[in-house]
Amino acid sequence: MIDPGWLFCERRDLPLIDVRSPSEFLQGHIPHAVNIPLFSDEERAVVGTRYHDAGKDAALLVGLDFAGAKMSDYIKKLTNITKGKPREISLYCWRGGMRSASLAWLFSLAGYHARIIEGGYKAYRSYIRQQSGKGSPMLVLGGMTGSGKTEILHELRRQGEQIIDLEDIAHNRGSVFGHLGQCPQPTNEQFENNLFDAWSQLDPAKPVWLEDESRSIGTVSLPGPFFEQMKKSQLILLRVPLDIRVARLTDEYAGFEKNSLLDALGKIAQAMGGQGVAEAQRNILAGNFAPAIRLVLAYYDKTYQKAMFKFNERHVKELNTGTGDAFLNASMLKQILPDILANAEIRVI
Repeated sequence: MIDPGWLFCERRDLPLIDVRSPSEFLQGHIPHAVNIPLFSDEERAVVGTRYHDAGKDAALLVGLDFAGAKMSDYIKKLTNITKGKPREISLYCWRGGMRSASLAWLFSLAGYHARIIEGGYKAYRSYIRQQSGKGSPMLVLGGMTGSGKTEILHELRRQGEQIIDLEDIAHNRGSVFGHLGQCPQPTNEQFENNLFDAWSQLDPAKPVWLEDESRSIGTVSLPGPFFEQMKKSQLILLRVPLDIRVARLTDEYAGFEKNSLLDALGKIAQAMGGQGVAEAQRNILAGNFAPAIRLVLAYYDKTYQKAMFKFNERHVKELNTGTGDAFLNASMLKQILPDILANAEIRVI
């Protein structure tokens, strides 16, 4: 047996096998794991029903009937996964019980050294919740919609800083238009897993830059402890001129189908107000995207300002910039970084 934390500090390169059913795996799994299910979804349901009706021994016999016919398939799948690698693996089921023990036994017969994660996926989930947001100090990059924060984050990484791109992990840019052009979002469970996987690769001795976000990013939500730590951390607030923000968002969204833009706009219609929405709709239909974006930004600017004042104990340092160039803005942030880290010129909003 191995502790879940072992995955993040010692053997990330070890093949990791999830032996739960396909639907369990799709709902959420440890990043980089490969699914070799002991039972199909249907088989798992039959075994569970048998356990409920007749007890553990009866369920075991049914499970053996299902698994016995597939033993060679399990070995073949593992062989394909581990080609050219040492014959050492780690594996898990829900609680580190019979399913993982059964396949660990079988794989050991085939010459593999199999380590079982103690407590299984359940213990892993408990571990990442406890560790969420711990370690690296956060530097939160804020600014009104269209300020180019994501591009600046990636430029900061090119300049030697470490970052977490929450919107990339969430597959959503954070507004009602944020799903456009993105892959389908992961389940909330998988989002949390992927976020912790990225977080665990950081150097805890260095700060990490990330973008200011609300608790929800599209259909997924940040873990509570992580979000609370964000809202207590240093906020660097970019002040980018409105015209630059409008131009950026026009470039980003004018290429999408008008109906997709109108559908997204409908999600904030009540909050924006009828007159503003109607005018924005007319502009989108006419292909006049800049005026429509200005109307939408008026709503989002108010929403962001309101959210900032909700967390009124945050330390804030403002950076006024007259450019939308990510390289220049990242360079300016790097110049003031020593002052930020020394808590110089910080005010409380």
